[in-house]
Amino acid sequence: MAGITGGTVSKTMKGEVMNATDKKVCPECNGEKVIRGTCECNSEWRGSKVGDELSDCQCVPQVACPLCKGTGTVEK
Repeated sequence: MAGITGGTVSKTMKGEVMNATDKKVCPECNGEKVIRGTCECNSEWRGSKVGDELSDCQCVPQVACPLCKGTGTVEK
């Protein structure tokens, strides 16, 4: 591609040419590509059984970012 200097050039699924500068870091996952799982603990929730022990924690697993679909970037 003549006339383009610096940056990476790629094609979109529709075949359009897109520079790397046409993307920005995903605001949802901050470029990490996933939403980290979290655990929250409260003694009022006692009753979740893990093996032979009762657990006070409720955990959510790590999931791919729904906004950028795991790429870490979104189009501007």
